[in-house]
Amino acid sequence: MLVLGLTGGFDLPHEDLKVFDYGRILHDSAAVLVQDGVVIAGAEEERLNRVKHTGKAPIQAILLCLRKRNLTLADIDKVVITTREQESDLYVRDDFYYRESLCKNAREMLVDFFYKVDGTSFDPDNIVFVDHHICHAASAHMMSGFDRSLTVTIDGQSQEGYAGYVISAEGTDFQVLDRIDNENSLGSFYISVIRMLGYQQHDEYKVMGLAPYGDPSKFRRMLKKAYMLLPEGKFKLNMAWSTALFDFMTPRKKGGPITQEHKDLAASLQEALETIVLHMLTHYRQVTGHTKLAMAGGVAHNCSMNGKVLYSGLFDEVFVQPAAHDAGNALGGALFVSNKFNPDAAPQQLEHLYWGSDIQHNDGLEDILKRWERFVGFRKTDNIAEETAKRIAEGSVFGWVQGRAEFGPRALGNRSILADPRPAENKSVINSMVKKREGYRPFAPSVLEEYVGEYYEMPVTKAPYSYMNFVLKTKEDKQPLLGAVTHVDGTARIQTVSKATNEKYWRLIDEFRKLTGVPILLNTSFNNNVEPIVDSEEDGIVSFLTTNIHYLAIGDYLVEKKQVDTDDYLNLAPTRLMNAELKKSIGYSADGTKRTVHEVRLHFGDKYKKAVSEEVFLVLEHADGEKSLGELADELGFSEAIKADIADSFIELWSLRLVNLRPAQRVAVLTGEA
Repeated sequence: MLVLGLTGGFDLPHEDLKVFDYGRILHDSAAVLVQDGVVIAGAEEERLNRVKHTGKAPIQAILLCLRKRNLTLADIDKVVITTREQESDLYVRDDFYYRESLCKNAREMLVDFFYKVDGTSFDPDNIVFVDHHICHAASAHMMSGFDRSLTVTIDGQSQEGYAGYVISAEGTDFQVLDRIDNENSLGSFYISVIRMLGYQQHDEYKVMGLAPYGDPSKFRRMLKKAYMLLPEGKFKLNMAWSTALFDFMTPRKKGGPITQEHKDLAASLQEALETIVLHMLTHYRQVTGHTKLAMAGGVAHNCSMNGKVLYSGLFDEVFVQPAAHDAGNALGGALFVSNKFNPDAAPQQLEHLYWGSDIQHNDGLEDILKRWERFVGFRKTDNIAEETAKRIAEGSVFGWVQGRAEFGPRALGNRSILADPRPAENKSVINSMVKKREGYRPFAPSVLEEYVGEYYEMPVTKAPYSYMNFVLKTKEDKQPLLGAVTHVDGTARIQTVSKATNEKYWRLIDEFRKLTGVPILLNTSFNNNVEPIVDSEEDGIVSFLTTNIHYLAIGDYLVEKKQVDTDDYLNLAPTRLMNAELKKSIGYSADGTKRTVHEVRLHFGDKYKKAVSEEVFLVLEHADGEKSLGELADELGFSEAIKADIADSFIELWSLRLVNLRPAQRVAVLTGEA
C-alpha cells in the first residue's frame, strides 16, 4: 500500500497568504511517501521553493516523492491530511470568499488541488484525515523501534485545540492518557517570553543557545509565578504573566544589543521548561511503568531539554523524532494510516533521514558545473574525502553536497558546511563568512560513532545520537581541544556518524582523524541566514557563490571560485520567482512629499521583501529568463554607470533569495528553478 502524508496549506505559489483571514499562517509544509510502513521519500517544501518555514501547498515535495518511484497521484492508495476533517473544512470555508474556487470543504479542495498537480482525478474517499497530535505521536512511536512506549507530544497550538498529548502506545494502539489544551501550551509560553528578548516564532532554538550564558536564579522567582505544577503530572500556565516583564526588565527589540539581563531571562525560561516537562514525565513514568519514551512536537526540538531527560535516568531508552515539528506530521500521518492496514508489521526503527532530492552522478554534475564555469573552477578527484579532509585540517571551510538531502531541520552530512572543530575562532569565522547570525550560537560536532564515548559523557539512558537531538556534556579534558564545537557551558549538540548509513561522510571524518587525531568535524547547515538548507546541486553552487566559503565539494568534484567582475554578473539572466511579486506604491512622507516605493516581495509575510530602485524594478518587470541583465539594461537604455549599480543590486537580491540569477538560458518560471 502506498500512502502519501501531507502537511501545510492549500495555497498555490502565486497566492498571497496575507489576504486570507486564517487567524494564523500555516507553516512547515511537507510530503512523505510510505509503502507498507517503510519510508520511500520525503521533503519539506521549503527546501524546494526556497522559503523558510513555507506554509504553501507542498506541490514540489509531492512531485519529488512521486518521481522517486515514477508514480502519479493515481497510483497512491491513501492521502493523509494531518488535521481532523472538521478543522480542515473550517479552513476552507474561512477563505471561500477570497478564492476563485467554489469548493466548500477540504475534500473538494484537495481533489481540485490534486488535479492541478498532475491531472489525476483522485477519489475523495481515499483522503484520510488524522488528528494533529496523533500524527506527532505516530511519527515518534512508529519510528522508535519500541514495541511499547510512553509517547509525549508537545508543541505550540493545533486547530483541534490541543498543544500536546500523553499517550501509552503499543503497536498501532494509542491510549490517550491526557491532553494539554492550547491555553497551557508550552510552545506558546516559550514564544511569549522570547518576544521580550527580540525573538519570535521559529527563533526558539536561538534562545535555547543563549540560555547557558545566563544565571537562571535571576528570574527564577518571577517565572515561577507564570506556571503552577499540579498533582498527577499536570500544570497550569499564566500566559498573561509575560506582559508583567515589561515592568521588571528592559525588553530587547529585534537586532538590538543582548544584555546580561536578557541572557538571565533566557536561562530562567529554559530552566522553567525543563522543570515542567520533567514534572510531567516523572509522573507518567511512575503510573504507567513505561521504561521507554518517544517524543515529538516542536518543543521536542529543544535538545538541551532532551539532554536533561537523558541524564535524569527516568527512562531506559529515549527516542526523539528528528523532524519533530509540524513537517514531521507528514511522516506520522503516513505511518499511522499505513500501519493501520498492516497492524501485524514489526516496529520500524529509524536508520537515517536521507529521503530527499538526490544529486546527479558525475557526468550530470559536470554539465551543471560547466554552466557556471565563468564563476567557478572545478575538477574531479579520485578521493574527494581525502582531499577535503586535508584542506579542512589546513583551515579551509567547505560546503559539502552529497547524495540525498536530509528530511527535517538538520544538515546531517549531505548538505553541510564543514570546518575544523578545534580552533575556537572558527565559530566567528563561519558566522562572518556565511551565517551572519548571533555570535553566541554554537555549532554542532559530527563525531564517528566509534569514538563518541571518548569525547562525551554518555548517559546511562540509551538514545540514538545521529540526529542532533540531544545536548551532551563534553568531557572536561576534551573541551579545550574542541573549541569550535563546545558551548560556553561545556556541552555540545552532537551528531554521531555511522559508516553503515553515510559511508562518504564517515570516510571524510575518518580521513580528518588520520591527519589530526580528532574523529570530529564542525557541522552546520549549508545555507546563508535567509534561506533554507540547500537542496539541489545548483542551490549549493549559488550558496557557495553568495557566501565566503572557501571550497565546495559536490559529488566527486572540488569547486573553487574564480575572480569575476561586474560584466560577468551582467551576463547572468534574472528570473522572478513564482511566489514573488513586484510592488509599486505611491504615498507620502511625513512632510507631505509624494513618495514612490518599488519593492520585490515573496508571498509569505513581510519578512521577505526588499525596496529596489526604479531601474532594478524595470529590469525585473521585463525579465524573461532568457535575456541577461546586460541585454535587458541595454534594451531599457541604461548607461554603463547604471548597469554597474543594477549588477550590484541584483547580487544583493540574489543573496537574499528574492530573485534567481542563472547563466543565460531558458528558465522554468513555474518553480523558479533552472
